[in-house]
Amino acid sequence: MPAARLVELAERTEVLTFDCYGTLIDWRAGLTQSFMTMFGASVEPRLVELFEAYQAIEGEVEADGYRTYREVLAEVARRMALRLALALPSERAGLLADTLPTWPAFDDTGEGLKRLKRRFRLGVLSNIDGDLFARTAERFPVGFDFVVTAQDVRSYKPGHGHFRAMLESHGTLETTVHVAQSLFHDGVPARELGLAYVWINRYSQRNDTPARPVAEFPDLRSLADALGC
Repeated sequence: MPAARLVELAERTEVLTFDCYGTLIDWRAGLTQSFMTMFGASVEPRLVELFEAYQAIEGEVEADGYRTYREVLAEVARRMALRLALALPSERAGLLADTLPTWPAFDDTGEGLKRLKRRFRLGVLSNIDGDLFARTAERFPVGFDFVVTAQDVRSYKPGHGHFRAMLESHGTLETTVHVAQSLFHDGVPARELGLAYVWINRYSQRNDTPARPVAEFPDLRSLADALGC
């Protein structure tokens, strides 16, 4: 997708906000490690099934009402085990949260963030608990100017809580661009609120959603190139 509109927007942009897991952190690689740790190496042939179940069940659990993300992940693990007939001793249900801070960053994340930080204030809007993100943040070469977590707003994207909190305290619709991989969690609510959205299409997906990105890139390095950072 041509980035001309983004370059025009960037002239007045002061803040870039990011989703974290899936955009900055390699969500698939991290979850693969976690599934193997939690359920054992024998589940490797079922990884596609595990990913599909995880995404569906996480949405179900988050729709039940706010609970901490650590509690969400434990409940997701229990429901996955039941749905897919996998053995999961009770003491292993917390392993998703315990292993999450070990998930790796994408190779381009560090360079991209350092380059973008030279020109913009950077923030994170993430469906996470504060303590879990703090451990993940150790993987980044720059600090963020602000972070808005699900724990802060007591709700989960695609709800509007993260975005409204950011707009109230850290940026405006005119000066902020949101950058994320997930069309569902980030692109759609950004459009609903009138917030400019850049799609980091890490998995070469089709956009079959109401989200309307102002630009699309495969990674953060490409975004930094387009912005001349």
